[in-house]
Amino acid sequence: MKASTTNLARGNGNVAAGKAKQAVGKVVNSPKLQVKGALQEVGGKIQKAVGKDQKSRGK
Repeated sequence: MKASTTNLARGNGNVAAGKAKQAVGKVVNSPKLQVKGALQEVGGKIQKAVGKDQKSRGK
């Protein structure tokens, strides 16, 4: 599997996991979990952007 495909897939996974953590954090009233989820979501978006860039350059 190409690095671009891997980064796109893992990025999507991190975005989804981050959103889930944020939702659970709201339900259980845990600001710490909400922040962790937000950070994971941002990290996933960055990873997706890296994957898109790699794909555009053929890597």
